[in-house]
Formats: sequence, structure tokens, C-alpha cells
Amino acid sequence: MDLDAQYRRMVGWRDRRLLDRLGIAQPIIQAPMANAHDEALAIAAMRGGALGSLPCASISPDQVRAQAASVRQVVAGPINLNFFCHDMAETVDDSAWRAALAPYYREYGVGYPATPPVARRPFDDALCAAVEDVRPEIVSFHFGLPAEPLLDRVRAAGATILSSANSPAEARWLAERGVDVVIAQGTEAGGHAARFLPADPASYMGTFALVPQVVDAIDLPVIAAGGIADGRGVAAALLLGASAVQIGTAYLACSESRISPLHRGLLNDAAAEETVLTNVFTGRPARGFATRVVRELGPLSPAAPPFPHAGDALAELRAADPASFANMWAGQAARLTRTEGAEAMTRRIAAEARALLDG
Repeated sequence: MDLDAQYRRMVGWRDRRLLDRLGIAQPIIQAPMANAHDEALAIAAMRGGALGSLPCASISPDQVRAQAASVRQVVAGPINLNFFCHDMAETVDDSAWRAALAPYYREYGVGYPATPPVARRPFDDALCAAVEDVRPEIVSFHFGLPAEPLLDRVRAAGATILSSANSPAEARWLAERGVDVVIAQGTEAGGHAARFLPADPASYMGTFALVPQVVDAIDLPVIAAGGIADGRGVAAALLLGASAVQIGTAYLACSESRISPLHRGLLNDAAAEETVLTNVFTGRPARGFATRVVRELGPLSPAAPPFPHAGDALAELRAADPASFANMWAGQAARLTRTEGAEAMTRRIAAEARALLDG
């Protein structure tokens, strides 16, 4: 028996449906967080026994291939590739949004960028081809699922398919379309809410109300996400019926993440207790720190154009004053984070949870 197998045997989690299916030692998924980390964080989390994830929503197919290869060169174990499945209009009328931002343009002496940043593309044929080349053990989706032909290709490549739900109705929708595992994402979660069925953000459910309802609604393993940053959260989620948890914000605080010093500092500040759900950075509700633009124009502004176009008009303002105009995502458990390596954090949180569950 190799060392990894011995370690998995020692970690005697009661619900092993997902652990055995995914081949991981701890019931922890390191959340994919676009633009916040690369393969270094995934590698460290995997070394701690978690499922490592690569955020592929804002990188090219060739970068997907390269990052996955980098992971596999240095660590064994399953890997999760994550993609967005948003509807995307090629052109939008953002005149109201530009008008809302005009006072800031004048203040900072900047304007709408002559060449807007490349927008995040939804999962498409080129990204699906990368999946077929990489053949990851797990593929996860945000904002629903891709078109059925693409989903069939992912399934044919041998991947276990995960997707996120913000409500029991969304969980049922995903189950009906053949996903293998549902991530129940509560409104406490940092970054973009996964919501893909119409709903008022005011109706979004908290994690510990959502999880047991999703567990009851579908006959699939459920992963709890949102507001989980220590062993207490892991233990609570498992007791509510989740087979594992997905952790994001706590991994942001780890040394391997690529967030800015400004963002990292806020995780250890009183501001960590006051994150908000806002659409002003991208056009979709996402939880992060309430910077100046959020306080003055949002948090949920009707002028913001659809995702991902709201960010285009902010590009030069972000460059001029990141503290006021940069999106810095964080969940409601941000105050519980610690600055440490991702491998050590994974093992610590798992040990805390085991102590509570076995006590």
C-alpha cells in the first residue's frame, strides 16, 4: 500500500461516497477562483488531501492544458477544471453605465478604454477540446451547464461533472440533466453567485438552510459552499448531509494565492466582517469588499450592463485607483481566515472537523 493509500485509510470519514468517487483524502474542495490563483494553490491543496481546482473561466485553452500539465508533473491525484456557462451577448448598450461612471472619469482624467479587456467567454468548443486533451477527473461548471453536445463530450472524456446551485430548484434542474454532484452554494460565498434560474438576489439562501434542502431534494452527493473557513463549518456541513465542502476565501488568504497585497490586507481587517453582494464590477451578483464604487453606485446597480461587460468600463479606473475600483472578492467567513500555506491549512481544517465529529 502506498503512502497516499495509507493516509486515506487513516482518515476515516463516515460518508465516503464522494471521497472514494473522487479519490481524495479530505472532504474538501479547493474552490476555483478566477484571476486569484493558478496551479500553485491547487498543488498545495492537493498535497493536503483536498481536491485541487483550476479556474479556467478567464484563461485560454492552451493555458488550461499548460496549467493542468504543471499540476500533474509535481503531484498525484485528481484535478478539477472549472468553467463558466453564462449567456453572453456580443454587443450591449452600456450607455447608462458609462454615464454613471462619467464623474469618476473626470475625477481621474481617464475614460472608457480604447481597447476593452478580452471578455470572459463561456464554455465553448475550444475549451471543450482542451478538456478532451487533458482528460481531468473532474469538470465543474458555474452558472448552470453548457449546451448538451458539449456536456456529452465532457462526459465522454471520463470526467465526473459538478455544477453549483443556489436553490433546491436549481439542484433539481441540474440533477435532471445528469450531473454527478451538486455544489449547494449559499449566499455567504465569496465571488459570483452561481444562480442561473431567475430570482431576486434578496431571495438567495444561506448555506446552512440550503444544504439540507438540497440533500433532501436530490439523490446525489452534495458539496456545501459558502461561509466555511474552519473545522466548525466543515463539521456542521457534514452533519447537515453534505458529503464534502468547497472552500474559497480561506484559500485566498494562503501564501500561494495571487491576490494583491491590498486584497490580502482586507482579509485581516475589520472590513472582512462587512462583505456585500454587488453587481457593479461584472454585471452579476458577486460577494466582495465594499469599495468606494460599490458604496456610491451599488451595491446592486440597475445601470450595470450584463455580465461580463460591466467590467469593461471600469478598466482604466481600476488601474488608476485599485482601492476604489478593483473587485476584491471574499465571503462572509473572511474574518476566520489565517495566513498559512494551503497544504497546512487543508490538514488543519480537516483535523478540526474530525475532532468535532468524533468527539
